Amino acid sequence: MKKFCLYAGLSLFGFTAFAQKEVAYTVSFPNAIHHEAQVVLELTDIKAGDVLFRMARSSPGRYATHEFGKNIYNVKVWNNGKAVSFEQPAGDQYRVKAAAGKLRLEYTLFGNWIDGTYAGIDESHAHLNVPAAFLFPLGMDKLSRKVTFNLPKGSEWKIATQLKPLSETTFTAPGLQYFMDSPIELARYRQALVAERQTNGKKQRIWYVGHIADDQSVADQYAAMIAKVVDEQAAIWGELPAFDYGEYRFLHDVHPENGGDGMEHRNSTVITQPRKTVKGNESQLLGTFSHEFFHAWNVERLRPKSLEPFDFSHSDISSELWLAEGFTQYYGNLVLKRAGFRTLEECLHVFSGIVNTVLTSPGAREFSPVQASRYAVFADAGVAVDQTNMSNIFTSYYTYGASVALALDLSLRSSYRLTLDDYMRALWKNHGRPEIPYTIPNLEKTLALLTKDEPFARKFFADYVYGTAKPDFAALFAHAGFILRKPANPALYTGLERVQVANGEARISGSTIKGSPAYEAGLDAGDIVIRLGRQRINDASDLAKALEGHKAGDSLDLLYSHRGEKKQTTIKLTESPVLELVAMEVAGKQPGADMVAVRAQWLNSQIKQTN
Repeated sequence: MKKFCLYAGLSLFGFTAFAQKEVAYTVSFPNAIHHEAQVVLELTDIKAGDVLFRMARSSPGRYATHEFGKNIYNVKVWNNGKAVSFEQPAGDQYRVKAAAGKLRLEYTLFGNWIDGTYAGIDESHAHLNVPAAFLFPLGMDKLSRKVTFNLPKGSEWKIATQLKPLSETTFTAPGLQYFMDSPIELARYRQALVAERQTNGKKQRIWYVGHIADDQSVADQYAAMIAKVVDEQAAIWGELPAFDYGEYRFLHDVHPENGGDGMEHRNSTVITQPRKTVKGNESQLLGTFSHEFFHAWNVERLRPKSLEPFDFSHSDISSELWLAEGFTQYYGNLVLKRAGFRTLEECLHVFSGIVNTVLTSPGAREFSPVQASRYAVFADAGVAVDQTNMSNIFTSYYTYGASVALALDLSLRSSYRLTLDDYMRALWKNHGRPEIPYTIPNLEKTLALLTKDEPFARKFFADYVYGTAKPDFAALFAHAGFILRKPANPALYTGLERVQVANGEARISGSTIKGSPAYEAGLDAGDIVIRLGRQRINDASDLAKALEGHKAGDSLDLLYSHRGEKKQTTIKLTESPVLELVAMEVAGKQPGADMVAVRAQWLNSQIKQTN
């Protein structure tokens, strides 16, 4: 379980709580139509002294800081039944000078955003990420939590959560960490059993819980699809994790107004998707399920030491997200191919996107996967009004890490008769199953022991984890009978791809990419392209028209406006750097038997091999 860091500066508030046995919440929904809930927090048998309450500023599964305190108001406090005043030392903190006995705090929670991070409340449901919904008392993190819900009359809501049920409407958690890591969905949902499996002789049940517009038959059919993903992933790791209380839940919320998101938790995951229905979108939606369930092993139990203990006062910085998220991203796609939900062409399209990103983005050229991971505190759904230079200094640790996973998998297959699956099982044995947090040196040591080749492990990590060198992907793909190549007719490249056309103006919407023709020509965010060559730019099609009849190496005059001042520059066209990945057969070549065998062992179902 993620551990909470109670830093020294707040320890003085802990002395009030030693006699306290639990932190109790009651949640009601008298104004759900306007996205409000009423939350009551009660402490009994406290000692006299200061009690400090606060909202979290970070959330399990998220890596940036969030200001959850902005959505609570109407705070009131009673001490032994008498209304008392309180101080507000920070926007999300409330300090009470309490007499011994009982303390009751009440507040209004506003929630109108459906994703894995925030809270959303309306007449159809209440979708609660706990850090975004519940104040908590400092110094009492080891105390159990109890939460009781007063459901709206006539709502037919049911409650789905990984919290332990005491009744249909009351749930408990062993402490702050588990409570904060336990999303809650209250709705008239559809439920279907995904799988019932054995782990270490104990029965485990995995559930699909869908707040969806579809009927029960769709939920049942979708649960059967998810089961194939579950079994392919269990084949990679060699077993399912041991879920607390023997159950795991996919909390799925589908509505056109939702934010698209997936957020892993220890024994559940929240998946929100902006669609009208599951039916007709099953395969498209399944990628998030594949990614998030892989996290039940990778990050929830196979966990970086940098995320331990988890500190809810701010975001934890981690150097290992290239593995925690990036390897998960790699396997999310691979598992769908193995389970039969992606064609070979679709799978290769994803792989080519991964490779092209790390080979062409300036962030990957100048910054390592470790550095990309550490930038997550700013990039992971972080909110800012000012523009950043992310497009030139940051490559997503999801994609960057997936490229490391891809390179390591193909390297192990081609040189050691091993696979990335073997490596993940070794990490699981050493760190995941016993839940011993790892460091990057631990990861390198495990690779050295697996391959019995310490120099290889040392060089791989030096070049591709700590460093910015790039693997020879073409040579690696060739072992499986694939060709990474420049297209026969590469497109022209201007660097003006991030242009938004509105009201007859073509405005560059973000930083131009370092090294691109537009960057070298001096263009940047906010500039308005007026004319390219002889073509005036009034709509999106005009940019394509301006390039007709031109080739790489040609230079075009470009007229643009910078903060109202017209300027002239020259842009030199180049070929698009994007490569394509195809099977040898598509290129008119026949792969050898060894290549076909590597391809099959890599991309085909692994379930039979584990039975």
